[in-house]
Amino acid sequence: MDFKYDVIVVGAGHAGCEAASAAARMGSRTLLITMDMNKIGQMSCNPAVGGIAKGQIVREIDALGGQMGIVTDRSAIQFRMLNQSKGPAMWSPRSQSDRKRFIEEWVHVLSHTDNLFLWQDIVTSLIIKDNKVCGVRTMLGVEMQAEAVVLTNGTFLNGLMHCGRTQIPGGRTSEPASHGLTEQLVDLGFRADRMKTGTPARVDARSIHFDQMVRQDGDDTWRQFSYLDNVHRKLKQMPCWITYTNPKTHDTLRAGLADSPLYNGQIRSIGPRYCPSIETKIVTFADKEAHQLFLEPEGVDSNEYYVNGFSSSLPWQVQLAGLKTIKGLEDIVLYRPGYAIEYDFFDPTQLHHTLETKQIRNLFFAGQINGTTGYEEAAGQGLIAGINAHQNVHGGKPFTLGRDESYIGVLIDDLVNKGVDEPYRMFTSRAEYRILLRQDNADERLTERGHSIGLADQYRYQLWQNKKTDCSEFIEFMQQTNVSMRDINGWLEQIGSTPLHEGCKISDLILRPQITISSLAEVLPSLKERMANLSDETVESCEIQIKYAGYIRREKMEASKLQRLDQIRIPDTFNYEDVQSLSTEARQKLTRIKPKTIGEANRIPGVSPNDISVLLVLMGR
Repeated sequence: MDFKYDVIVVGAGHAGCEAASAAARMGSRTLLITMDMNKIGQMSCNPAVGGIAKGQIVREIDALGGQMGIVTDRSAIQFRMLNQSKGPAMWSPRSQSDRKRFIEEWVHVLSHTDNLFLWQDIVTSLIIKDNKVCGVRTMLGVEMQAEAVVLTNGTFLNGLMHCGRTQIPGGRTSEPASHGLTEQLVDLGFRADRMKTGTPARVDARSIHFDQMVRQDGDDTWRQFSYLDNVHRKLKQMPCWITYTNPKTHDTLRAGLADSPLYNGQIRSIGPRYCPSIETKIVTFADKEAHQLFLEPEGVDSNEYYVNGFSSSLPWQVQLAGLKTIKGLEDIVLYRPGYAIEYDFFDPTQLHHTLETKQIRNLFFAGQINGTTGYEEAAGQGLIAGINAHQNVHGGKPFTLGRDESYIGVLIDDLVNKGVDEPYRMFTSRAEYRILLRQDNADERLTERGHSIGLADQYRYQLWQNKKTDCSEFIEFMQQTNVSMRDINGWLEQIGSTPLHEGCKISDLILRPQITISSLAEVLPSLKERMANLSDETVESCEIQIKYAGYIRREKMEASKLQRLDQIRIPDTFNYEDVQSLSTEARQKLTRIKPKTIGEANRIPGVSPNDISVLLVLMGR
């Protein structure tokens, strides 16, 4: 067997699967190493993909030619578009998945990808020569050579699980931890630290009183994650269920805090502020009498339910007692209790925007190893790391995304320039250009870029070209077609909209907030006929472009101004310590992070506008 590869990816979670798939499909001989072939693409926590800002990332992955959106659609058991009461910049798709089918779909994708090979083992060290990675060594004693290596180790680096005072080494329940890599990288000068995350109990559906809970169904619409027209949801759609904790629940849990690893000194690492454990909630929000919980199905053929909102590392007896105080869960039977897990991560300011490390050439980090949390954030990083690993090996140009191009670009720029002081989770508020980075236009932003590097295939590219042409022609039709007062005023009065005093274009009516293209088509036969052969997605995209044209134009102008700073490069050899007119904090951070452009320097916390002015002068601007 020939153990020589272009790219080796370590870890087959969400980051690793995207990285390996991308590198192989672009033409690199790629090896994906995982410690368990049955856990590829495992949903370690809740069985869902997407959500606020996260859904936008999945659509971006799909638009570039990645696989997460396709895998999610094929394993979906509920789809919802969140935030539809707000503007389209806030709309975020979210899907419940069948956990087992999600894995099966990823296995199918990887098994049918040319140039991609799999190996079950644990990587214990890297082979490094002259500050360049050359391969890996495994627990089985195998040495494998590679031109580039992508580490996507998730929570497995020195992973330690906590349930009450019980501590179990491991990266996930029933799976061993990975040792050796952190120690080697720290010896090489990398900065590492510890983070903590957690997961809730899984319970038996046969012991749940669903009739005492609020049912939450998915959307019955055409929407999905993938832009492809040959990918569809095919599984039975299932509801989620809502219930609440109560004062008795909180008292029960509070009585067990002395044995909580979070409060007895057992856990000292950094935990997620935006996804707190139930014990953190009752301490931090002591005045709240109830916290919302979601009972989420694990699959169409499973009785297992995930108790979203009840993440805990309390002793299992305390978790069970607390659950039994909740409406609908009085007779609950556990499949397994929740637990917390501590693991190693590396300061992401040690990375370039390509996710290649600054210390070791052709070594890439992606996912939770960079201090992030979430399947979607991991997958987005994995895709970029896999692309750039291939580009490095084959002499291609670095592939990066800007903050005005994608949420993935915002994510990586935040990591590289700001670092993390808690598990990083994406929110729409982190993006300055939300109206440009909508979930509906990810193909407009990224498919041509994905196609240009050989990742988005010709079929996907042609779909986008067809949609672009359809949108352009349909918008032009609406901007040029007149509507008379006689034809429309009666309907406008019916819906409570101001009647026309003179004729106008169809596009002028679409600007009114209470009018949609679909509703207008019911009273304008010419419009209905014109949109007959257009997809629902195309019609929605056109409507958003018309309604929000002013906002989009203004945001593009703002983005263009800031882009100018990203065009001013800083020499790699620039010595900040010699520039006494910079603040002490700026000198320290600029020396450590080594930004490549003035724009990157401007986004580093602690670098002031005055410091940027000094740098602009020194760069001849």
